[in-house]
Amino acid sequence: MTDPLPNVHVRAEILTQALPHMQRYDQEIVVIKYGGHAMGDPAAAEDFAEDIVLLEQSGLKPIVVHGGGPQIGKMLARLGIESEFRGGLRVTDEATVEVVEMVLAGSINKQIVGWIAAEGGRAIGLCGKDGNMVRAKRAMRTIKDPDSNIEQAIDLGLVGEPEHVERGVLDAVLKAELIPVLAPVAYGEDGKTYNVNADTFAGAIAGALRAKRLLLLTDVPGVLDKDKNLIQELSVEDCRRLIADGTITGGMIPKVETCIYALEQGVEAVVILNGKVAHAALLELFTDFGAGTLIRRT
Repeated sequence: MTDPLPNVHVRAEILTQALPHMQRYDQEIVVIKYGGHAMGDPAAAEDFAEDIVLLEQSGLKPIVVHGGGPQIGKMLARLGIESEFRGGLRVTDEATVEVVEMVLAGSINKQIVGWIAAEGGRAIGLCGKDGNMVRAKRAMRTIKDPDSNIEQAIDLGLVGEPEHVERGVLDAVLKAELIPVLAPVAYGEDGKTYNVNADTFAGAIAGALRAKRLLLLTDVPGVLDKDKNLIQELSVEDCRRLIADGTITGGMIPKVETCIYALEQGVEAVVILNGKVAHAALLELFTDFGAGTLIRRT
């Protein structure tokens, strides 16, 4: 019979190595953005829920913000609602925003709450409209005209950007030792519902609560250099330089800009990491190795 003790001792050693990290984050707020692509794998979703419950049980105050772009696209197709795109971005009209709210604040939000409950945690699903938590303003984007090369403003409809975060609701939820699970749907002063990018929403929440960490779980390892190698640590100045020289491109640009915004609002550090890696949040927070690209102010 194989002696199980050596394996048990290895596990105990791993736990003791996690102790200083647990002490560092004790009673600290950590905002974790869970991407629509990262949540596609049931096994990974179970790992994520286990991580969230373990973080809360270890003394942290996790707040989950989730996306759902792929799921929204599937539901729109199922309902026969065609999307208009301008400059590669989806225009959100009245019909589309109804589906966005249904999918994000409804099915996905409650699914994540259920995953956390299945692992023994106590979560509550909310969106930015609840308790007037997040007020949004209409987002405007510009694209370059291919003929004149002149920047032109485009109207994306009911796509919003966070304008104000009222933290009272979240403070009450955290005080009750519940785990907030937030859908990035917000209200505007015009009374309309706005679809907000989940990264931007998470950055606004983290900034308003002066979170210790903001984790952006995506489907990529982190920020890559021009040779496609992971960059383990960056400063805000580094980020701006890499955007300017074309190293950071495409969809990574708004993610990094969200990181810069959160840091400027008082978040200590931000990490972009692959949410498909098993227990990515635990690896980042409770080990010496990290699991993505760490971004600090300096």
